[in-house]
Amino acid sequence: MPAIPASLTVNSVPMGDLEAFPEVKLEIPIAEGPFKPTWESIEKNYPGEPAWLREAKFGIWVHFGPQAAGESGDWYARNLYKLDKLAYKNHIKKYGHPSEAGYKEVLRDWNPIKLDPEKLTKIYQDAGARFLMIQGVHHDNYDLWNSEYQPWNSVNIGPKRDLIGEWAKACKANGMRYGVTFHHEYTWWWWQTAFGSDKEGSKKGIPYDGHLTLADGKGKWWEGYDPKMLYGIDLREYRGVDEKAHTEWSPPPAGIFSNHLGYAKWYATNWALRMMDVVKHYDPDFIYTDGTVQGPFTGDGTGTGLKSNAMQSVMADFYNLSLKRRGEVNTFSIVKFRHNTNGTVNTEEFGVPANIKKDQPWIAEAPVGDWFYAPNFTYDSSMMIRYIIEAIARDGNAALCISLLPDGSINEESQKMLKEVGNWMRLNGEGVYGSHAWVIPGEGEMVKGKLKMLPGGKLNRRQAEFKFNSQDIRFTVGKNNKLYVFCMSVPAPNTQIKIKSLAKDAKYYGKKVKTVKLLGYKGKLKWKETADGLLVTCPKNMPFATAVVFEIE
Repeated sequence: MPAIPASLTVNSVPMGDLEAFPEVKLEIPIAEGPFKPTWESIEKNYPGEPAWLREAKFGIWVHFGPQAAGESGDWYARNLYKLDKLAYKNHIKKYGHPSEAGYKEVLRDWNPIKLDPEKLTKIYQDAGARFLMIQGVHHDNYDLWNSEYQPWNSVNIGPKRDLIGEWAKACKANGMRYGVTFHHEYTWWWWQTAFGSDKEGSKKGIPYDGHLTLADGKGKWWEGYDPKMLYGIDLREYRGVDEKAHTEWSPPPAGIFSNHLGYAKWYATNWALRMMDVVKHYDPDFIYTDGTVQGPFTGDGTGTGLKSNAMQSVMADFYNLSLKRRGEVNTFSIVKFRHNTNGTVNTEEFGVPANIKKDQPWIAEAPVGDWFYAPNFTYDSSMMIRYIIEAIARDGNAALCISLLPDGSINEESQKMLKEVGNWMRLNGEGVYGSHAWVIPGEGEMVKGKLKMLPGGKLNRRQAEFKFNSQDIRFTVGKNNKLYVFCMSVPAPNTQIKIKSLAKDAKYYGKKVKTVKLLGYKGKLKWKETADGLLVTCPKNMPFATAVVFEIE
C-alpha cells in the first residue's frame, strides 16, 4: 500500500471529473491464452452460456460470514457505526462501544463451529439445488479463504479455517456446481462509517476504530495486522462521501478520488488479485461481483472512485485458466446489472422482470428474510417455489439465500422449508430443469394492466401470504419440447381449469393438443380443446402443495 496523504476537512474536496479521467490499465500478469483484459477480447472469444447453467435453473445462495454474528440482518459491519441503527445497539450489548471494540473484535470472536459444508451441500442438493453461490468476501473486506493478499482472513483471524476451501471440497465431492462471490469493490466508501464518532452521549466525538493505525496495535491482540487493510482509509474529504455513508445504501456522487490515485490503483489491483487467488486455488464454476452499474471501477454508482480495467483483467485470467484446466470455457462471470455482454451473466436482485428476458443469461436472487441472519424471519416453502416459477417462466434461473445462524448451523424452520421445496422439485422438476420460456410467461389476473406476480423484495410474510388462484398460470418449455403449465396454487378437487392461451384459435400455440398429464398423478385426466381455452378437469384427489404442473404434448 502506498503512502496515504493526510486527511483533509470532511466534505471539502470535489470529486475528480469522471468523464475526463482515462481508464487506468492495471499491470497484473494474467494466465496465458486468447483472452486479453479488454471487453472486446472477452466478447470475441467467449463461447456463450454454459449448457450446465441452462440445465441447473435453481441454486442456493450461501450468503454467510462474520456479519451473521450481529444477528442484525444485512450490512451489520457498516451499521454498527451508525447511532440510529439496531446493529449499533446490538453491538454495544455484545462487544462494547465501537470506539473501543469495533468490527475487528467481531472477526476475532467469530467461530462458526457448527458450519458443516458437506452436510449443508447435501441438504441443498436434496432441496433440488443444482448450484451454490458461496460468499468469498462481503463489503466487510474479510476474506473467507487462505488469502494471499488480505491478512484479515478466516485462516488468520476468527475460525482459523479455509472456509472456501471446505465449500469447494464439499461441492466437488457431491457433483455440485459452485461459484464464489466478491463484494469488496466498493468497500472503500462503504466503510466510511468506521471513521466517524458518536454525535451525542457520553462517547460524543471519540473516534471509532477505523482511525487506528498499525502502530496502535502494539501489544494488542491484533498486533501486526494493519487496520487500513480491513477498514481502508478515511475518504470523507470528498464531497458527498460522509453524507451518503449515513444513508441506507446510496453510493457517493460519481467521480474519482483524485487526491488518492496511488492508493486507488493499489486498491483496484489488490481487489483483482484476491479474486484471481480464488480462481487459481479453488477452480470455481463462476465468479460474481456485486454492484449497481456496468461493472466494478467505472467511476460511477457503486464503482465510484476510479476507472480501471480490473474486471476485464480478472475475467480474462479466469477464462484462460478455465481453457487450460478444463479444455473449454464452461465457466462464467456474474457482473451484476451489466448490459448484455458476451462473457457475463446478470442478476435480478429481489424481483423478477415482468416479461420474458432472453437477451442474456440471468439469475434472480433473493434472501428468505435478509442476506444475513436476524430473528423473526418468515420461513415458507411456497414463496420459494413461486419465486423459482416466476423466474423460469421468464427464461431465468433462481438463487435463494437461506441465512445460516451465527454458529454456521441451519435452523429447523429452514430445514423443513428446504425439505418441502425438494419434495416439490422431485415431483415437478421436468418443467424446471433445462427449461426455457414459452412465448409468454403466463396468464391470469391482471393488475394495472400487468400480469399479477409474486411481490418483489426480500422473501418474508408479504410473499408468504400473497394469494394466487387456480387461474394464475405460468409456462415453460421442457428440454423434451413439451409445454409445462404451472398453476400458482392447488385447484380444488374436481374443479375445471381453463388455460386461455391454449384456446383453439389462440395465436400463441397453433398446434393440436395430444396429451395432458398432471405431474404426480398416474390416472387419466379429462380435458377438452375449446375456442376460448384448454379445459382440464382436476382429479377427485389433489394431495399437492403450493403449485401443480400440467404437461402438455
